[in-house]
Amino acid sequence: MEGINKTTKIQFFFRPFSLDPEIQLVIFVAFLVMYLTSLSGNATIAVLVQINNSLHTPMYFFLANLAVLEIFYTSSIAPLALANLLSMGKTPVSITGCGTQMFFFVFLGGADCVLLAVMAYDRFIAICYPLRYTLIMRWSLCVELAVGSLVLGFLLSLPLTILIFGLPFCHNNEIYHFYCDMPAVMHLACANTHIHETALYVISFIVLSVPLTLISISYIFIVIAILRIQSKEGRHRAFSTCSSHILVVLLQYGCTSFIYLSPSSSYSPEMGRMVSVVYTFITPILNPLIYSMRNKELKDALKKALKKF
Repeated sequence: MEGINKTTKIQFFFRPFSLDPEIQLVIFVAFLVMYLTSLSGNATIAVLVQINNSLHTPMYFFLANLAVLEIFYTSSIAPLALANLLSMGKTPVSITGCGTQMFFFVFLGGADCVLLAVMAYDRFIAICYPLRYTLIMRWSLCVELAVGSLVLGFLLSLPLTILIFGLPFCHNNEIYHFYCDMPAVMHLACANTHIHETALYVISFIVLSVPLTLISISYIFIVIAILRIQSKEGRHRAFSTCSSHILVVLLQYGCTSFIYLSPSSSYSPEMGRMVSVVYTFITPILNPLIYSMRNKELKDALKKALKKF
C-alpha cells in the first residue's frame, strides 16, 4: 500500500538537453518551427484532399488520414516538450499525465504504422490489378481499413500503457527524454522490469515486423508488375506513386525499430532521445514534403488553391 501511495504521488520531470539556457532556447525555437511546419504541411494535405474532387480517390483518402494522424501524433508530444524546454526541465507532469501522453503517442504511432501497410496494399491493388481497382477498393473497405488501423493502435497502446504504469516508481523521477517514452519511463521503475522489457520487445517486434513484412511483399509484386509495363512513361508514373511511400516507410520503421527493437542492455538514453527527435518532429515534416514534391496531382491541386488567393 505504501508503494502504491508513493507511485500515485510521483511527479516526473524531463532532463534538459543542455544546462545552458541559451542552448535550450535555440532548441525550443527549432522544435517550435518544426512543430508549426508539421502542422501546416499536414493540415494543407488534409484540406487539399477534402476540397478537391479530383483527389477523392482511395490513395488520397489514406494520405489525408495519414496527415491527420501525424497532426495528432506530433501534438501529443510537442506542447509538453516545448514547455519543458522553456522551463529548463522544471515543468512537472503527474503519473496520470505521463500515462495519458504515452497512451496517445503509442496509439497514434501504432495506427500510423498500420496505415502505412494499408497504403502499400492500396498501391499493390492499383498497380497489379488496375482493372479491378475500383471494384476491390470500395469506399466502404477504405473506411473499414482506416478505422481498423485506429482500432489496432488502440489495442496495442492500452495494454502496453497499463503494463508499464503497473510498475512502482519511487524516488528517481527524472526522465532522460523529452516525453514519456516507454523505455525511458521503464528505466525509472524501482522493481525488476525484465518481464516488462521482454513483453515490450515481443509486442514491438510483432507490431513492426508484421506490417513491414506485408509492405515488403506488396512491393515485391509491385516491382514485378512495373517491370512488365511496356511504356517508359507508364513505368515512371508507377514508380513515382510508390517511391514517396517507400521513403516515408523507411523513415518511420527505421527509427522506431532502432528504439524499440534494440536490446535493453545496449539502450542509450541520449541516442534514444536524438533518434526520437527524428520520428516525432522531423518525419511529420518530411511526410507532406515528400508526397507533395513527388506527386503531380497534389502539386497541381496546391497551385490551384494558391491561385484562388
